[in-house]
Amino acid sequence: MTAAVSAVEEPLTISVDPRRRLAGRLAVAAWAIALLTYCVNIGIPFDRAGQTLWIFGGFIAVAIGRPWRRMVLVVRDWAAFLAVLYIYDYSRGAAKLFGSTVQVVGPIAWDKALFGGVLPTTWLQHRYFDPTHVHWYEVVASLVYITHFIVPWVIAAVLYVRNRTLWFKWARALVVLSFAALVVFMVMPAAPPWYAANRGLIPPVVRIATRGLDPIGLRMANQLIQQGRAVANDVAAIPSLHTAFAVMAALFFIPLVRGKLRWFLWPILTLYPFVMLAALVYSGEHYVIDGIIGAIFAAGSYFGLGAWDRRRARLSQSPSRLAVG
Repeated sequence: MTAAVSAVEEPLTISVDPRRRLAGRLAVAAWAIALLTYCVNIGIPFDRAGQTLWIFGGFIAVAIGRPWRRMVLVVRDWAAFLAVLYIYDYSRGAAKLFGSTVQVVGPIAWDKALFGGVLPTTWLQHRYFDPTHVHWYEVVASLVYITHFIVPWVIAAVLYVRNRTLWFKWARALVVLSFAALVVFMVMPAAPPWYAANRGLIPPVVRIATRGLDPIGLRMANQLIQQGRAVANDVAAIPSLHTAFAVMAALFFIPLVRGKLRWFLWPILTLYPFVMLAALVYSGEHYVIDGIIGAIFAAGSYFGLGAWDRRRARLSQSPSRLAVG
C-alpha cells in the first residue's frame, strides 16, 4: 500500500480540452451501459475477479482523454489495494492448515448466556422460517446480506473518483480490519450455527442467507455466492466481517455527512449494522457474539488508525522534523 499512499498525496490538477472531455464522458457512458447490461442479463458480479475487472474498466473509461499519468496512478493505487485483498482471500483459506481447535460449543454458550439460555438463531428460525414460502423479510435479509459483497467496493470506487485521500483511508481500514480478523481465524477458528446444527449440537438450522434472492430475479447472484461458499473457510465466524464492515461504514461516514443529508443518512448508517447482524443470525450464518466481536474489531481498527494518523501528524510538525540541518 506504500505506492497507494504516495499516490494519494500527489496532486491531480489536470486540465482537459473539451474534445478529450467529451471522449471521456462517452467512454464512461459506454462502460455504464455495458455494466448495466451485464447485471441484467448475467447478474451482479460478486466475485473478486469480476469486480476487479469492472472497477478497472470504469477507471480506464474515466481516464480516456486524460494524460497517461492519470492512468498510471489509477493502476498503481488499485493494484496495491486489490493485491492485498487477493492475498487475504487466499490466506484465509490457508488458515485451515494451522490445525487450531475449532470453537463450536463456545459460541453457543456465549449466545445462550447473553439471551437467558435461548439461542437466537434457533429461536428465530423456529418462529419465522417456513420451508414452503419465502417471506418478505427473507428477501430483505438476503438483500442486506449481499450488500457485504458490493457496498465496500462501490464506496471505494466512488471515493476514488471524488476524494482520493478518503479513498486511501477507506481502503486502508478494510485491509487492516480484514487482516486483523485473519489472525483470529488462524489462532481461534470458530464455527457458525449451521455448522453446529449439522453436527447435532443444536436444533436444526437451515442456511438461508440467500434464499430471498431467487423470488426477485437474482438467481445468478445466489449461484455465485453458493459457488464462493464451496471454497470459503467454514470456520471463520469470529469475528463476523459482514458485521464489521457494516460497522466500519457507519463509523467512517457518520462524521462526514453534513447538512440536510444527515437526517436521511445517519439513521441508515446507524441501523445498517444491526439489520446486517439480524439477517446473519436469522439465516444461520453467525451468532450474535460473532457480530459483537466484529463490531469491536471495526471500532478498534477505525479508532486505532485515527490515533495513528494523529500521531504521525504531530511528529511531522515537531520541531525536530521542521528543523533544517
